[in-house]
Amino acid sequence: MLVNLNDVLKKAQKEKYAVGLFNTTDSDMLEAVISAAEELRSPVICGTAEVLLPYGELSLIAPGIVAAAKNASVPVVVHYDHGLTFERCMEALHRGFSSVMFDGSAKAYEENIADTAEIVKIAHAFGASVEGEIGHVGDNEGSDLSTSDLYTTPKQAVDYLEAVHVDALAVAIGTAHGAYKSKPKLDIQRLREIRAAVDVPLVLHGGSGLSDDDFRNCIEAGVSKVNIFTDLCIAGSAAMKKAAEQGIDYLNCRKMKVDAIREEVKKKLLLFGCAGKA
Repeated sequence: MLVNLNDVLKKAQKEKYAVGLFNTTDSDMLEAVISAAEELRSPVICGTAEVLLPYGELSLIAPGIVAAAKNASVPVVVHYDHGLTFERCMEALHRGFSSVMFDGSAKAYEENIADTAEIVKIAHAFGASVEGEIGHVGDNEGSDLSTSDLYTTPKQAVDYLEAVHVDALAVAIGTAHGAYKSKPKLDIQRLREIRAAVDVPLVLHGGSGLSDDDFRNCIEAGVSKVNIFTDLCIAGSAAMKKAAEQGIDYLNCRKMKVDAIREEVKKKLLLFGCAGKA
């Protein structure tokens, strides 16, 4: 069934588990995520991000993701992650996404507030939820690796939420997008202080590559949503490489890819504690 973030994250926050967001750039990944969630009776969040549109354009993938969510036997949020432009966020809403994240974290604070407030007003009119971000989660492949001066502070979180009434808040505590080149150093104490200061579900970006203990510590300290993409790509790529080396035909190669991604999703759902929560 198609739901929004409020339908799954409020319960997660109350019961102290997290729901996984898995970006799905094609029908193979979508099939893997939905089937894993149904097998484990878990709520799940799937969708795509603006930086991923070159690999799966909204006009092509949105109908399939929304249809899969509506037909699923578990709650599925269809989320547009890291929306960088107003136009693309509006397109996601018009195409049936039940949630959007507007990422104005790289903008000046006042501009971030104004733009996010406008997105919130419109998305809520659609019945969709909105995720915002304060602080800045870096990029392992780029030059904006996280440093402590870009981490979210409790005061920033409070001020941001008073100005912009988002439904979930992404915070920066030391994670980064993409594959980690060195072990990340997470500021769990900062996360606990943010959790104590605000009352909305908190989101951890840059989850792929963290250790199981990292995930457990973050969820125990107050994270209710964890974003995963790179780990799915790694699992799918490894399966396709193995299939190619064995000379397996395309359709069975695809099956191996879907099965590998499904197992990775199941691993994360069990780790996050959302299995059986549908």
